Amino acid sequence: MGLRYFSVDAGKGFFLNGKYLDLHGLGLHEDVAGKGSALTTADLYKDMQLIEEVGATALRFTHYPHQQYLYELCDSTGVVVWSEIPFVGPGGYTGAGYIKTPEFHQQAKQVLTEMIRQNFNHPSVCFWGLFNELKLDYDNPVPFLDSLNVIAKTEDPSRITTCASLKDDDTYNGVSDVIAWNKYFGWYGSSFGDLGVWADKTHRQFPQKPFAISEYGAGGSPFQHQENATQPSPTGRFHPEEWQTLFHEQSWKQLVARPFVWGKYIWVLADFGSSVRTEGIANGINDKGLVTYDRAIKKDAFYFYKANWNPEPMIYIAGRRNADRKESATQIKAFCNLNKAELFINGVSAGVNINDGLNRMVWEKVKLHQGKNTIKMVAKHRGKTVEDTCIWILN
Repeated sequence: MGLRYFSVDAGKGFFLNGKYLDLHGLGLHEDVAGKGSALTTADLYKDMQLIEEVGATALRFTHYPHQQYLYELCDSTGVVVWSEIPFVGPGGYTGAGYIKTPEFHQQAKQVLTEMIRQNFNHPSVCFWGLFNELKLDYDNPVPFLDSLNVIAKTEDPSRITTCASLKDDDTYNGVSDVIAWNKYFGWYGSSFGDLGVWADKTHRQFPQKPFAISEYGAGGSPFQHQENATQPSPTGRFHPEEWQTLFHEQSWKQLVARPFVWGKYIWVLADFGSSVRTEGIANGINDKGLVTYDRAIKKDAFYFYKANWNPEPMIYIAGRRNADRKESATQIKAFCNLNKAELFINGVSAGVNINDGLNRMVWEKVKLHQGKNTIKMVAKHRGKTVEDTCIWILN
């Protein structure tokens, strides 16, 4: 038997059993390459292994209740769950997010009631989600959302209700206990630093309303690269891995400094099918995952978060797949949660560097030699060596 209680404070964030817990985690789709949503327990267990490895403390089950086995895995690992109903607006696409009909109302109420009754006894569930990315370009959804919140609080007054909004104003602030926003500063326009500016402005504007970032992320392919990261077009075919990595480094820098943001949810754990998309390296894929659709490749951004979220000693050379190099003087970066590390190029030391506070170590203008270069990072932890190696070719 276990007892737990939780709360959210508008100025201090999420608390579990009276202690602050930084809710950092991922959105998750039931979708694997070649299987769609016809997943086995082995598929779900593999995803949970990735979630534990990266060090997430929270999951958002998007955009529907997931299989019971995944709730059970979260119960056993202590991952905090946001479970939501499939009341999904068009987001960045055209179309009416809500049309007032008796049939839709009945369906949404039934799905919400069933989700709560089916999952009430899962201690990992702390949040019930009411909707995702509704617009106001047709019928006004607010009165109906109010009625959904009443159902959720009647069925389960112990849980917190929330939603994922696109609107920056207070349109939806009153429909749930707390609120969250989907934000992509540095991917869909704008710049990385705007995330922190927005969060501070929103906190000043609504000081009594707890809010989270329900989605943030950028597309990235482990098969597309840049030596010097520049912002690509999100609707274009070129989504270099390096920009995705930089996006997450800079976004996390903004978020980790703001504990009042009660949850930080990356979009998304793994690439997934999205039939409307004609971008990135392949049609029909949303490539914002930290791992690939088939779970075969963990992208660099995965290891950045692992260095920051998982205390297990590690070092990882970023940009390792960008192996064919044109510039002899280059930056070499490692994600490492130890205090310092030494870089070796072809067995010769290029110096020791220290952790920058975001578990990064960066060597600038390192000289590569023509042909093969063996890049090696070495760090020490309690007398044991932690290291990583890759090969770059300078042409």
